[in-house]
Amino acid sequence: MTEQATWVPSGVDEEMPSAARLYDYLLGGAHNFAADRELAERFLAALPSARDVARLNRAFLRRAVVFLAQQGVRQFLDVGSGIPTVGNVHEIAQEIAPDSRVVYVDYESVAVAHSQLLLADDPRSTIVQADLRDPDAVLDDPETRRLLDFDRPIGLIMAGALHFVPLEADAPGILARFRDRLVPGSYLALSHFTADISPAEMAEVVSVMSRSADPIHPRSRAEFLALFDGFDLVEPGVVGTALWRPERPERAGAEPGGSQIYAGVGRRR
Repeated sequence: MTEQATWVPSGVDEEMPSAARLYDYLLGGAHNFAADRELAERFLAALPSARDVARLNRAFLRRAVVFLAQQGVRQFLDVGSGIPTVGNVHEIAQEIAPDSRVVYVDYESVAVAHSQLLLADDPRSTIVQADLRDPDAVLDDPETRRLLDFDRPIGLIMAGALHFVPLEADAPGILARFRDRLVPGSYLALSHFTADISPAEMAEVVSVMSRSADPIHPRSRAEFLALFDGFDLVEPGVVGTALWRPERPERAGAEPGGSQIYAGVGRRR
């Protein structure tokens, strides 16, 4: 069996680009197809800082997981996890607390297949194939119930996931259904594209992604804040990814693409 055959499930439409595989390409990964790379180049033409935007979003994910682990969180639900790359949630969390348990969730077949390969020897981590717009399918999946104890705090992560949910699909309502299953003391870590900073560039990005399986729907700061209903934001509140608890604050403000995606972490009341 070839290496590619292990991560390309049967029935995958290689001609239809996906956001997960485009993101993988921007991060320097190899689990993408020619159609994904072609769309990614158009994405880069629309948003020249796109590789930095992807890198900074991934860095926010890492810092958020470290923060949650430092608060004592030992269970993580990473919804819209995408294709695994360096510095996955289970690797970060288990480095701090080896008993940490992680459930990844994605609907994209390549992301799921590659995650299954990566997690095959880790009894504390798993992948669930489900659509985040169906919280019950995520939360009631046998694998989710096997690993996560909903009577204890959980770190819910949606890093760069909700901007694929159309405005009319009621993202706040979707998040509320997840929130209502979490006990107080749980956390929510979110990041999301916005058009507030560079509306012309973001309009081009929206146009480019309309040709993929995953169109993008940017939200304003107010719309992003509304997603934290029922959560108390931790410092520094809602900021660009580069500015959320940066390791080198003196450089964070000058990061290219550092404000294209809003980021925030909240604690369940």
